[in-house]
Amino acid sequence: MIWLMLYDRQDFHTTCADKYAVREYFAENFGEEGLIPLLYRTTDWRDIKYENIPDCPCVIKSNSGSGWYQIVRDKNKIDFAQLRNNCKKWMHTNYYYLSNQWQYKNIKPCIMIEKLLLTRDGKLPNDYKLNFFNGKLEFVYCSIDREGENTRNIYDATWNPLHFSWVNAAKKNADVRGEDIPPPPTFQRMVEVGSEIARHFKYVRVDFYDVDGALYYGEITLHHGGGLDVFVPETYDTLLGNKLNIL
Repeated sequence: MIWLMLYDRQDFHTTCADKYAVREYFAENFGEEGLIPLLYRTTDWRDIKYENIPDCPCVIKSNSGSGWYQIVRDKNKIDFAQLRNNCKKWMHTNYYYLSNQWQYKNIKPCIMIEKLLLTRDGKLPNDYKLNFFNGKLEFVYCSIDREGENTRNIYDATWNPLHFSWVNAAKKNADVRGEDIPPPPTFQRMVEVGSEIARHFKYVRVDFYDVDGALYYGEITLHHGGGLDVFVPETYDTLLGNKLNIL
């Protein structure tokens, strides 16, 4: 993964890392119906004020970083001083210099507000992260019940459980695994879209959501965990590393 960060660099990677620009790529190649509704966009952090925040639950986020977002369920409960300060930092920070991930270096920053995806029972949908090595789906990393038990399950391409974790090195322990779940109704379409994207990469992670049977595009990630996450148990580092051809 570190080798890819240092030597595998293409202009297309910048498009994929840009959470605003990648919307056009998704729409042109796979259809607009999978786009999470975009409710507002600005290049000025000062525009993030009460009248510009939608009344519905939403996510306020940067297009040019990782983990730069805030979930808003009720705009009347927003601490706008803190939110605007965060947005200002996002707009004036180049994530490349924090992460050493080249794809972020040339993104033109903006602030986006998207509709918050919720299931019919008001929960955040599961996040399905499809990991491709040289164009082949090797495993699906599932983030489940993110505001509740917040568990992680991993499955192979035919949805057989795999018993490993891919975690931040500082944690030094495996993620909490939840009860097994069935593949989402839109799983086959996820694989189709992800496989087409993966043709352009040695490694890529393509994220999707299934909201009550409707598929939505998430993100395209070139280096899971910023290239620094570790496998638990360590044997999977070699097992999966052998599947990655960097030549």
